[in-house]
Amino acid sequence: MSIQNDPECIRLNLGCGARPLLGYTNIDLDPLERLKARYPQADLPSSVEIHQHDIFNLPYEDGTVAEVRADSLLEHLSFLEEKRFFLEMRRVLMVGGFINLSVPDFEETARLWLQARDDWREFFRDDPEAIAASHWFGQYSYGMDSRWGYLTASIFGPQNGEGQFHKNCYTESKMTAILEYLGFCNIDVSRFRWKGGRDLMIRVLAEKRERSGGQSPENTNASGR
Repeated sequence: MSIQNDPECIRLNLGCGARPLLGYTNIDLDPLERLKARYPQADLPSSVEIHQHDIFNLPYEDGTVAEVRADSLLEHLSFLEEKRFFLEMRRVLMVGGFINLSVPDFEETARLWLQARDDWREFFRDDPEAIAASHWFGQYSYGMDSRWGYLTASIFGPQNGEGQFHKNCYTESKMTAILEYLGFCNIDVSRFRWKGGRDLMIRVLAEKRERSGGQSPENTNASGR
């Protein structure tokens, strides 16, 4: 049985938010009750278990995890945190294990932003009434025909709560280069639209292979293991 189909293998879903997955250890900064308050429209059963593990220092031995999944998480990490994240993922993954990541497509979002109307209308609001009405700088729409609407939030984050800020950006070339640099192989890239078709996303799936040659500085994570 391959590790992809082995139910005994450890699979991590990092930054799960309101999207916990069956068969995965779901990990998020917020516990379940706080996630319910943050995502009142989400159907989060009380039986689901959300762990508050440190994603930069996971409680797993080297080479023991079959899959690391993180959807729309990396853009929330700082430049320094980015390196710590990738090194920690490579540490915990077993040889033949998979990293499964999705990130906003910054290149495509920026292209649409440049093509959109430059018609700022109002200052940003994050009160419940504005959120319910899709205020987005007075556009009252998730459409992408104005620069100063949801497109801006796609670049800088929705900024309507703690942690809802984007600190980093990704393209297909950057994601592929990072994974090749760290020795991953069989890199597969696809694109999809998320959240009702409005978010432009890149998904990258790659396999950890055995590294050859001597130990490089990237062969240890930020905590020195």
